[in-house]
Amino acid sequence: MTTRLNKVVLAYSGGLDTSVIVPWLREKYGCEGVMELDGLEAKAKASGASQLVVRDLRDEFVEDYVFPCLRAGAIYERKYLLGTSMARPVIAKAMVDVAKEVGADAVAHGCTGKGNDQVRFELTFFALNPKLRVIAPWREWDITGREDAIEYAKRHNVPVPVTKKSIYSRDRNIWHLSHEGDVLEDPTNEPKKDMFMMSVDPEDAPNQPEYVEIDFVSGLPVAVNRKKLSPASLLDHLNEIGGKHGIGRVDMVENRLVGMKSRGVYETPGGTILFTAAPELESLTLDRETIQVKDSLALKYAELVYAGRWFDPLRVAMDGFMEKITATTSGRVRLKLYRGSVTVAGLKSPNSLYRQDISSFENGDVYNQADAAGFIHLYGLPTRVRAMLEHGI
Repeated sequence: MTTRLNKVVLAYSGGLDTSVIVPWLREKYGCEGVMELDGLEAKAKASGASQLVVRDLRDEFVEDYVFPCLRAGAIYERKYLLGTSMARPVIAKAMVDVAKEVGADAVAHGCTGKGNDQVRFELTFFALNPKLRVIAPWREWDITGREDAIEYAKRHNVPVPVTKKSIYSRDRNIWHLSHEGDVLEDPTNEPKKDMFMMSVDPEDAPNQPEYVEIDFVSGLPVAVNRKKLSPASLLDHLNEIGGKHGIGRVDMVENRLVGMKSRGVYETPGGTILFTAAPELESLTLDRETIQVKDSLALKYAELVYAGRWFDPLRVAMDGFMEKITATTSGRVRLKLYRGSVTVAGLKSPNSLYRQDISSFENGDVYNQADAAGFIHLYGLPTRVRAMLEHGI
C-alpha cells in the first residue's frame, strides 16, 4: 500500500517531464502539490497544483554558484561549463526552504532514472534536510519514455510543449541552454541550425569584430565596458553580446555520473567569454606553481559539482582555497569577439607579476643573463648524472 503524503514540493519547469507528474502525484499519493515555478501559473493550475510558490533565484544562482565555479576554473571533461550541474543545487535548496515554509513532508523532481540530475537534486535534499521523503516518479511509474508521457498528458488534459515528431530535452537558465535527445542521440548527426536559441550561427554573425572589456576584482567580474553591473545583469549583458557573435557553442559526448555516455549540445555565450577572460588575467597575477595547483584542483572541483556534491565539505574547503589565491586577481581584460571566436586583445592588473623591464631582451639590474649558466648547470644535474651512468662515465 502506498503511503499517503500531506504535501509534496515539486520543482516545476513546465516541460513534459514535470507536467505529467502533478496528476500522477495526486493519483499515487493523494497529496497536494506545491510547485516552484516562474511565470507558469496558468499551466500549473491546469495540471492540478494546489499552491504556487514563485522564486527568482537568478542573482543567488550567479553570485553563489556560477561565480565560484568561474573563480575555480571548473570545466568538466575539457568542454562543459556546468550549466545544469550548478543550477540543480540552487533549485533543490529553494525546494527545501519552501517545504519548511508550507509544512511539506516530501519533495519531488522530474529527473529520469538515467541522468545526472536525480543525483544532484537528491544529494542536496540529503545534505539540507535528510528527513524529507524524496519522490522520483520516473523511477516509480509505468511510463517508459517521452511518447508514453505525451499520451499520459493528453489523457489528463495537461498541455505539453513537445510532439512525437520533434523531441528535444532542454534545460535553460541564465548561464546556458542545453539540448539533448532526438537527432542528437546519434553522434554522426550534425545539430540542426534551427535548434539553437541563445546564439546565432557563426556563419551568420556580423562580419565586423566587437571588442569588450571586463573588469575583475579578486577573481570575479564586476563590470563590462567600464560599467558596473550586478552579477545577473552582467551575465545577461554578456549573453546578449556573445550570442550576437555566435560565441559559446559546444557539442560533446560526456561521461554521465551513472555510467553511460551521452551527447549534449550547449550554448553558453556569456559564460564562454568569462571563462576566456578569467584565466588570462590570472596569467598576470598568479605564479607558475600556484597556477599548476589551481588547475589540478579545478578538475576535482568540476567533478564534485558535476556529481551533485555542491554542499560537500571538500568542495566548500576547495572554494576557500580558490578565494584565497585569487585575492590579487584584479584588473581588466579586453577581448575580441568575431564569428564564434573569443581572443584576448589586452590585459592589465595593478597586481601584475609581469615586469617588462625584466622580461625585455635588454640587460637590466634585476636579471643578469650570465646567471642562467649556473641555474642550468644545477637544474640539469639529474639529467647529466643519468647520462653519465648510461655512458659508463
